[in-house]
Amino acid sequence: MLGEFRRTAVLVPFDESGSLWTADFNGVRWICAFSDEDALARFAVARGDAAREWTYRTILGARLLDVMVPMLPGPGGVALDAGSADGALFPPVAGIVPDEVAVDLGGTETR
Repeated sequence: MLGEFRRTAVLVPFDESGSLWTADFNGVRWICAFSDEDALARFAVARGDAAREWTYRTILGARLLDVMVPMLPGPGGVALDAGSADGALFPPVAGIVPDEVAVDLGGTETR
């Protein structure tokens, strides 16, 4: 699944301040990504936020993991299709994110 995600372009919505949409859970900042517009729409409905316009960018999964996650303050990962039964998490561990930000290798929690 990781290899497929790295090769796939996903949709990453922007929050109200123009930053990539993230969610904090258990000390990890998760970049929320969606496999398609339908998955993003289901997320918006589940949040009760379907009426607003959701702007997003298409980003390759590898770029999210290798470039964007290391830019987050503290440990970070990617949540694909958050809130759906088919969702997946790509946590901040070795083999998924760069070693310097992998928490299981002693990656720094503050950047």
